[in-house]
Amino acid sequence: DDCGRCVTRVERALLELEGVSEVRMDMARGQAVVTFDAAVVAASGIEAASVRAGYPARTATAALS
Repeated sequence: DDCGRCVTRVERALLELEGVSEVRMDMARGQAVVTFDAAVVAASGIEAASVRAGYPARTATAALS
């Protein structure tokens, strides 16, 4: 299905970024949760990769752990 391919494409694009360790997509909500090392990759870089993969993105919240 088209949604599944879109999710896979975006997840792969984000996981290819150095510093990204996990991506969880929720297409029904139009959200993704991305776990990443901010010392390695910036949120803006993740947003740009998502846009290049065809999925507009913006940072809604950030949590440090």
